Amino acid sequence: MPDPKNISSTITELAASVPDSPAVIAGGRTVTFRELEAEISLLAAGLASAGIKPGLRTALMVPPSVDFIALTFALFRAGAVIVLIDPGIGPANMRACLEEARPEAFIGIPKAQAARLILRWAAKSLRIFITAGRKWFWGGLNLEDIRRLGAGAPSPAVTPEEAAILFTSGSTGAPKGAVYTHSMFASQAAMLKKYFQIEPGSASVPTFPLFALFDVALGLTIVIPEMDFTRPAEVDPGMLSGLINKYGAAQIFGSPALIDTLSRYGEKTGAKLPALKRVISCGAPVSPAIIARTLKMLPPDIQVFTPYGATEALPVSCISSGELAGLKPGLPGICVGRTWEGMETFIIRLFDTPIPLWSEDLLVENGEIGEIAVKGPVVSGEYFGKESSTALAKIRGPGGELYHRMGDTGWKDPEGRLWFCGRKSHRVITAGTTLFTIPCETVFNAHPEVRRTALVGRGQPGRQTPVLCVELSGKAPQRESLTKELLALGAAHEHTKNIKTILYHPGFPVDIRHNAKISREKLALWAQERLKAGIAT
Repeated sequence: MPDPKNISSTITELAASVPDSPAVIAGGRTVTFRELEAEISLLAAGLASAGIKPGLRTALMVPPSVDFIALTFALFRAGAVIVLIDPGIGPANMRACLEEARPEAFIGIPKAQAARLILRWAAKSLRIFITAGRKWFWGGLNLEDIRRLGAGAPSPAVTPEEAAILFTSGSTGAPKGAVYTHSMFASQAAMLKKYFQIEPGSASVPTFPLFALFDVALGLTIVIPEMDFTRPAEVDPGMLSGLINKYGAAQIFGSPALIDTLSRYGEKTGAKLPALKRVISCGAPVSPAIIARTLKMLPPDIQVFTPYGATEALPVSCISSGELAGLKPGLPGICVGRTWEGMETFIIRLFDTPIPLWSEDLLVENGEIGEIAVKGPVVSGEYFGKESSTALAKIRGPGGELYHRMGDTGWKDPEGRLWFCGRKSHRVITAGTTLFTIPCETVFNAHPEVRRTALVGRGQPGRQTPVLCVELSGKAPQRESLTKELLALGAAHEHTKNIKTILYHPGFPVDIRHNAKISREKLALWAQERLKAGIAT
């Protein structure tokens, strides 16, 4: 496991080894690793002088940019605990997360500062305000003030245990703050570097803020696209492909929704991405159709990689498009690959209650579907301020080791590969059986007029009726005949033969972070209302 040193030291090392290599290209600016290190050092000293001491929780609301990268590593160097929350979760959720995290400092762009003041985010705990941009009526300091404070002051050199509180997207409940340590970040970076054989010097286009931080810490030149990072599905694919080709980017990371948009553009225009060495997509299952379209844009020997993990444990496993293509068809779920080196994965029996102590008796038989549990250096130890949520998600081993329950169902094949079968909370429990979302939906997704489906349950677990929600791929066909075809598809398989109710939805609600995870809780409520109103198809 890497030394638990401050993760910002990676930039110091890169500034010494590749000083003139570009670190960040964004908004017309190019910043080298030497310049980035100087800015981080200056900001860290200024932040410390402004009262941001080791362990001080600091909310950071700056979009991906040179300032975002520099401020993040400067806060790490100052010893702050950074509170990161997706701005797209909405004002109510944002307020709840900030009240829960109780930050004492708030660094944000003017828009974030105005929202913080008007909506009274964390009003009881905040006392330090720093604006990345023009300061208006809210007082406090701006980055120029911080730089002046840092000039001539020594840059801090501290490594507290905690580094950040990263909030989950809340796609299956209220967002929760996973506590990250510097050793967790270091382990994640080391695991990504080894698996993808990343070496300094090449360019990457990251479309998710956390991966931008990993990329620059690994010595890549990050090219930050001009896009709304809270709406990755709405990215301009022409801009994105042009950026990749302009800088000869070797890597792009994007959510399945973003890669879908890019691949559809490639299919429509014939655009190619000849410089790419790898495409990485995670956050939700990536359909075979998206992978197939993406591969047509790439050189013949380049692959699409789909890592599996969560905010609380990332990475866990990974699979390439080449290995996916060679899998036996018809197996339940989506294969998410072999366990990442350094991690351990287990399939345990399904419980909806806390499991205080690990036992081998928890394990299911080989091939049986259960809950995925993981152990390793990238597992977060707790949710900040949420003891009950921590108790539900964590299991202690007899020697004190920590296991994280992913909240996902799945199984392992004879090769040891993990297969994802859907969220545990989304399973449909009827009077006679348990239905898992992904294996059921895969059957119906095979229909050419279907974009995607979502299985939800009506009624109480143990007596639920399965309902299939359908989003169409194009113009609405004759629904009566399509319903008959879908029911026939379901009748041909043992695990879907009892799905008799089909509802058509104009566009599934999805998560904020990746625009890809289907919000089945919302769909279940929608289906309930439709069925109450007597609309059966």
